[in-house]
Parts: sequence; C-alpha cells; structure tokens
Amino acid sequence: MRPRRIASMKQDRKSAVRELQVLSVHKISPHYRRITLGGEKLLGFPADETGGYIKLLFEDSISQLPLLRTYTIRNTRIDQLEIDVDFVLHEDGGPASLWAEQTEVGAIIKVGGPGPKKLVDLNADWFLLAGDMTALPAICVNLEQLPEDAQGHVLLEVPSEQDIQPITMPSDMAIEWIINPQPGQNPDLLVDAVKAIPWRTGIPGIWSACEFKAMKELRKYYMKERGIDRKQFYISSYWKHGVSEDEHKLVKQNDAKIQTGS
Repeated sequence: MRPRRIASMKQDRKSAVRELQVLSVHKISPHYRRITLGGEKLLGFPADETGGYIKLLFEDSISQLPLLRTYTIRNTRIDQLEIDVDFVLHEDGGPASLWAEQTEVGAIIKVGGPGPKKLVDLNADWFLLAGDMTALPAICVNLEQLPEDAQGHVLLEVPSEQDIQPITMPSDMAIEWIINPQPGQNPDLLVDAVKAIPWRTGIPGIWSACEFKAMKELRKYYMKERGIDRKQFYISSYWKHGVSEDEHKLVKQNDAKIQTGS
C-alpha cells in the first residue's frame, strides 16, 4: 500500500488543508458517531457545503506519510465555524474509524477540502436512493433537499436495528431499513431490496452508494434490466470489503477504465 502524499492533491480549494479542532463528540447509535469540527481555521470555508466531501489526514505509523480518508460533510454552520461529520465505527476499523472512536474534545485534525457535492437529479419524476452504512450521511443530505411533494423509495443498509435513525424526508418517500450484521459480506441484501421495489412510471432520480460488489450489481440492474443510460443516474462504491481506501481507489480506477473501454 502506498499512501498518498499531500503534495499530490491538486492546488485548488479541495487541497486547502486546515487544522480543525474537535468541538463535540456525539454517539448517534452503536456504529455511528457524529463529530463536530471547527475553530478559527474554518474561516474562508464555503458556507453551503453540506453534502460535499472532505479529506481527513492521518499519519501512517510505518511510513510516517499521510493517509487520506474521505468523508461527507453532514452539516455546515459556517456562521458558527462548525461542520459535522458522521463516522461509521468498524470492529476492524481503519485509521479514521479508530480516531473517531477514541478522539476527545480539543483534539486537532488536518482536513483538506471541500470537494463537490454529488446530488440526485431534482428534476426527476420520482426518486430512488439506496446505500449502505457509509452512504447514510450523503443520503440524508439528498433527502433534505428533495421537494416536499417528492415520491419514491429509500433503502438503507445498517449493521443493526439500533443503528436505525430518525430521517428527515418528504412524507411520500417510503423508507426501508435493511439489517446486515456483517457489512460487505452479503451484498445481495441491498441489491435484492432494490430489485423488489415497485418501479414507477416516469423518469427516476437514482442515487446509490455502497460497497464495491453491491455497486456493480446495482449498476448492472439499472443499466441492463431497467435500461437506464449510465449518465442518467449516480452510483459509486464508497469502499470495498477487505481493502484499504488507497487500494479501493485503484480498484475503482480499473473499474472505470473497463466501463469506458479505455
């Protein structure tokens, strides 16, 4: 594994590195922790970046080089110099999960970003949002931006019933929680749940993010079985079972080349 160096980040707003302070730590559920970051170093951070992403920088204990980990900005309160970031706590957690589990108020962490938002097409006739535990913050952001009369389906995979959370969304959006105690080891749970929903008439607004194997199956379902052009929906793998984020990035790059035929 070759950790990415800070110098490899493009010199734009995504590469602006700030040292932010942990302002609060809140346990949302057994596997989710919300950490509020902020302080004076957040001055100049764009005001409307809820749903965008940031890069958290951790030091590799072996190479002493920085490791970058990507997280969605759950909430922004720039007038108060605060942002919220939700972390999934893994039993075999990597550097970000372990940090989120152990960090305390007053701790300092280096943060790069923000990167752009990836939002569902609000012009769609109906909506389908599906993802696993890693995509929950981004899906919540998407749901909060839907029009009040939006209709459709939300499918969320979490590790336990105790991880089911209150979700703000339009009243005509139907939600289904899928319990997978072993995330990444049974991708069919989420895929089969998506395939089981009634397909509505009109143009769907599809947003999906999950583990790599589940992503590939959902992408195939949307394109092959539902006949939707790849450019007409958003889908991404946020992680791959058994590999680090750095290794997952290489897997995604190879997959993208296969998809484009390059």
